[in-house]
Order: sequence, then C-alpha cells, then structure tokens
Amino acid sequence: MRAYFTFVFIAVCSLLPLLVLIVYAVAPGWTFPELVPSELDWRALQYAASQWQPILRHLSVSVLYSLAVVALSLVLCLFPAHHFAYRRFRGKSMLEGVFLAPALVPSMTFSMGAQYLFIRVGLTDTLFGVVLVLTAFSYPYMLRALTAGYQAVGEEYELCARNLGAGFWMRLLRIELPLLMPSVIAGGSVVFLVAFSEYFLVFLIGGGAVDSYTGYLFPYLASSDRSMGSLLCLVFLAVPVLLFLLVEYGVSRMYRERGMY
Repeated sequence: MRAYFTFVFIAVCSLLPLLVLIVYAVAPGWTFPELVPSELDWRALQYAASQWQPILRHLSVSVLYSLAVVALSLVLCLFPAHHFAYRRFRGKSMLEGVFLAPALVPSMTFSMGAQYLFIRVGLTDTLFGVVLVLTAFSYPYMLRALTAGYQAVGEEYELCARNLGAGFWMRLLRIELPLLMPSVIAGGSVVFLVAFSEYFLVFLIGGGAVDSYTGYLFPYLASSDRSMGSLLCLVFLAVPVLLFLLVEYGVSRMYRERGMY
C-alpha cells in the first residue's frame, strides 16, 4: 500500500507541470485566482501548424547531433570503462575522478576554454564541432554507466570466450555489448537528454550556423508569449519520450528473439 501511494505521489508531481503547460498552450490569459481558464485561445496551435517546417528542421538537427553524441561517447568510453572495471593500478581513483570531472563543471565555465580551443582548430560554426563539444561535456555519464555495467557482468564471460578462441571483435560484438545493453541504454539516455537540452554550448560553438531546437525555443521562453512557449516545450518533451519508447520496444524485441527473456 505504501508503494502504491508513493507511485501516485510521484505520478502527480510529474504530471502536474505537464498539465499546466497544456492549459497554458490553449489559454495564455489564465492567471491567479482563476482555478480554470475563462477563455480558450487556439492561436498558438495555428501558428505552430503554419511554422511546422522550421520547427521540424530544428528538431531534426537537434536529434541528429544528440544521437551522434551518444554514439561517439559510447565508442570513446568502452575501453576506459573496461579498464576501470577490471584492472587495479596505482592512482586509479584519481584518474577516474579526472575522467568524470567534466560532469562537475558548469557548462558556462567549461565553454570558455572549449570555445578558445575550437576557434584555434577551426571547429566553430560546424556540426562536427557541436558534436565534439557536447561529447566532451556529457561522456562522463556514459563512462560511469558502462563501468558499473562491466562490474555487474563480471569478467568471467570474456575470459571464457577468450579461452574458446574468440577474437577481440567477436567478444565485443557478440558477448560484451549484448550483456552491456542495459547500461548502454541508461548511459545513452542521460547523454541524449544532456545533448538535446543543452543551449549554451550549442549556441557558443555552433555560432547560430547550426540549428538547434533549444535555440529556436529560447526566444519564446524569454518573451511574454506563454502560450507559444508552453506549446514548444510540449514538443520538446515529446521527442525524448517517443525515442525512449522506440528504444525500449526495439531492445525488448531483440532480447525476446535471442531467448534472453
């Protein structure tokens, strides 16, 4: 019974802000002390429908560079995570702390040095530069998830496969990655959310030449148009939720086909 009430409490706390956004999207004049809006206004919906092309373009670019950040952080973190999970060496804790440090630094502090470096190497105002800076900022979440995944799985599977003659790529693709899939999804979800919701780094390194949905959304949030800002926030929330549902369905189906459930 206690678990049920806890679930209801969390559900209400999660859905209440969403309900407020929905009401504001169709009732920009809703103010205190009105419990319900006295007047509905569909202007925001009509305007968003007329602007579907720029909205879709900014969404597509944001999803594209966020997925690229997830893929690049996975490739970069696999071997360090394997090493941190299974090897013991002097200074391991300090080195692991250094690797995880970008997650502790505010993005504004991180961006000052990153922008200077990216200008020197000519990576500003490019999509590749945005992917690199977001990867450098968010990879600690993937590294920590993969390290925990390797520790949970254990080294026995890898040793057994090696004794049976499996090569490096076969061990990685046929054994390690399927077993690490829950950790990859957990780390990838956080990395995707960080990259998709980041505004300042994308604006600073992208320089306005790289489209982003946060860059499109921010002027509406800073203005007094609460209706349009709320509607675009709902679109912003829908993209990660839809993506996570697709990932959950795809992974569950893959596990069922392999008989792992």
